[in-house]
Amino acid sequence: MTPPAQDRPTPLLVLDVVGLTPQLLDHMPHLTALARSGSRAHLGTVLPAVTCAAQSTFLTGTTPAEHGIVGNGWYFRELGDVLLWRQHNGLVAGDKLWDAARRAHPGYTVANICWWYAMGADTDFTVTPRPVYYADGRKEPDCYTRPPALHDELTAKLGTFPLFHFWGPGADIVSSRWIVDATRHIIGTRRPDLALCYLPHLDYDLQRFGPDDPRSHQAAADLDATLAPLLDQAKAEGRVVVALSEYGITRVSRPVDINRALRRAGLLEVHTQDGMEYLDPMASRAFAVADHQIAHVYVRKPEDLAAARAALADLPGIDQLLDDEGKKAHHLDHPRAGELVAVAEPDAWFTYYYWLDDARAPDFAQLVEIHRKPGYDPVELFMDPEDPYVRVKAAGALARKKLGMRYRMAVVPLDPSPIRGSHGRLPASDDLDSGPLILCSTPRAVDGRVAATDVKSLLLRLAGLH
Repeated sequence: MTPPAQDRPTPLLVLDVVGLTPQLLDHMPHLTALARSGSRAHLGTVLPAVTCAAQSTFLTGTTPAEHGIVGNGWYFRELGDVLLWRQHNGLVAGDKLWDAARRAHPGYTVANICWWYAMGADTDFTVTPRPVYYADGRKEPDCYTRPPALHDELTAKLGTFPLFHFWGPGADIVSSRWIVDATRHIIGTRRPDLALCYLPHLDYDLQRFGPDDPRSHQAAADLDATLAPLLDQAKAEGRVVVALSEYGITRVSRPVDINRALRRAGLLEVHTQDGMEYLDPMASRAFAVADHQIAHVYVRKPEDLAAARAALADLPGIDQLLDDEGKKAHHLDHPRAGELVAVAEPDAWFTYYYWLDDARAPDFAQLVEIHRKPGYDPVELFMDPEDPYVRVKAAGALARKKLGMRYRMAVVPLDPSPIRGSHGRLPASDDLDSGPLILCSTPRAVDGRVAATDVKSLLLRLAGLH
């Protein structure tokens, strides 16, 4: 039975505006107005300051040491494989925000529009990117929804989820606009008590060009304009709006080839097929899973720890190499974490590259292939500037795709130098303007600094449940 309207919790809209910082807020008049009439604070993030770890902390109120999400991916020791961007909510340990809300108010309803680990979560309405993987190897844009009927409803109204605008060389405002429109449709037709909305747009140009580039400022203005109708709708519905960011993106100029250093030290192993080299994590004495400015270094045997540490001790671009005590101090001491965790210097970031000769790189290295690469690859945001025929090749691959034929969109460069923005480190205490933010439409709801682990209790309080 639905409780009387006066007993309903205060409805919430929580916007995850990836990469939002005080510097970028200056280019976002609608969010600035929300903060001015409401409240704002600096947001203390977690190590690693990456999407999956930060979101899991917001929703559980615990650190990676407890919820277990130590990055956007890690080495699954029991499988002998590196897996990034998994989607099952069962990977996240702990009491979720909606579990706590339902204890206080049975029947509390939740919509998750593109926050991570959405599949299998005990939410009422779910939308998350999920391509169609055809048996012949083709990949087509699509999304996964719960309930299933929501898929056709959203597709009929908004078109197919624009996957190739969500990540890759074509990533742009189109994907965030679709997510905003899907959120408007769901809150308007389903009226969930809590709506979670993930907006990735600032991730793209800030990594491509850096946070201080005019193109990044324009991206902030474009996202703000896209958000305006959703903010107006939320206000009309009486929703409290919270906008937060997982991290701030800082300028970088130095890629760090951490796996190549481990290979040269004789610790990383590869196997070769058809002239291409593939990482062999099960045979390697040590290798790294690169994740922006953090790298988990997995060392197979304790007696190899000293050798791994020695291989990385003088590698330019590494700021810290966390051992057991260091991981514990940063609340990253979970069995999924590497035996060592490398933290890049502020202007550096980690590549996943492990081959020593580009001619022996695996074919997926030049593809947008987030599930086969044993580490994060931001260079997927670019088409190869050194290949004069790259757009012709892309057009040919697209033509084959439209004809229903197999194709390879091999357009990603093997040169990491174009990347100008990254994240993952904890922000410097004296540089709050480039760190993450939290905004709320309610006056005096937030002030000073809010810890990431306090976001869950804050949302319960704003809903009137805590």
